Amino acid sequence: MELRDDLSPFEAVNYFFLKAAAIDDLSDAAIAVLGGTYRELRVQVPVRRDDGSLDVFIGYRVQHNGARGPYKGGIRYHPKADLEEVRALASLMTWKTALVNIPFGGAKGGIQVDPSDMSRAELERMSRRYFTQIGHIIGPNRDIPAPDMNTNAQIMSWFMDEYGRRHGHTTQIVTGKPVALGGSLGREAATGRGCVDVMNEACRDAGLGPPEELTVVIQGFGNVGSWAARIAAEQGYKVIAVSDVKGGIVDERGLDIPALLKYVDESGTVVDFPGSETITNDQLLGLTCDVLMPAALGEVITHRNVEQIDTKIVIEAANHPVTPVADAALFERGVVVVPDILANAGGVTVSYFEWVQNNQEIAWDEDDVNSRLAARLRTAYSQCREFQGANGGISLREAAFALAVNRVVEAATLRGYL
Repeated sequence: MELRDDLSPFEAVNYFFLKAAAIDDLSDAAIAVLGGTYRELRVQVPVRRDDGSLDVFIGYRVQHNGARGPYKGGIRYHPKADLEEVRALASLMTWKTALVNIPFGGAKGGIQVDPSDMSRAELERMSRRYFTQIGHIIGPNRDIPAPDMNTNAQIMSWFMDEYGRRHGHTTQIVTGKPVALGGSLGREAATGRGCVDVMNEACRDAGLGPPEELTVVIQGFGNVGSWAARIAAEQGYKVIAVSDVKGGIVDERGLDIPALLKYVDESGTVVDFPGSETITNDQLLGLTCDVLMPAALGEVITHRNVEQIDTKIVIEAANHPVTPVADAALFERGVVVVPDILANAGGVTVSYFEWVQNNQEIAWDEDDVNSRLAARLRTAYSQCREFQGANGGISLREAAFALAVNRVVEAATLRGYL
């Protein structure tokens, strides 16, 4: 596939897949199967508003590949959650679960909606209707949803209840549930914590020194970004800038993250945090730092702004935040990009732990969950670096994709799919 500035999200993911396919010397048949999706479901989601009016939204569930186990992937509520975006995210989940070596395939779902203008009752009606519409392809050993952008543990509770009305109480039908309904301790923080676990490995690998000497910039202060900031600060990193949809803030001395979290709870934004300077999201991406962590939407580092990026390491906390053109430019400059399928795999890893606990009807303590998470991500990072070293001249992203693709092809071949 030609490297272009205008690749769609699914084309961008497949660009990296095809590079991995060349490294792995895949057959044309394997490329044809893994370069597409197994199933794509488009559904109408009618929602009765509180005032009696009816709105109809469009929802999707895309199952990319299930050779290694049940389909696994989150559900997002966002106006840009169209079929192309959901395809890309489903594909990334296949490679992500394979890379961290958990027995799942890849899927993703979404509704094209802005949930911010919905009441709680409207949100519940929409969530239950959507889950009913996709329910015939969902199951605890078939396809297991989880939270994603603008969805949360409460929405997973409604999903679990809706499934239970038809099939009986089934905790393992979704992950990311409240602990009171069988959710795992540590799940809420897992994606952000995993980003910091991987950041520790990358900084150590690059010889950057102890956390106290390193500066971190985080774009996005939702679940992932805020937890990453909190845990990074607890470990000694100097978080100098963060942002949300309303703008960003910077303090070269290091932000007081506990005070910032309290401020955000009260104000709803990071903007105007006392003692900080207000900046735009674009300005934030260009700040000089040791580690830049895009933790918001995809495709934020592109050919248009890649030359302004001034960091040693990029940790992809969001899904596909760096476009292929920008990725190539950063690699050429020697900037280490820890790819999304490794960097933000903490969420799906602890989702797997939750599923295991539900199946065995046991509960692990939080320290156990966190230590298991760190160990699995350290192993995945180490395997990527070893593969990179054995195949000189490739990036960490190429190594990660090639390892993941190898594992999926092996499973598909053993099962007779290829």
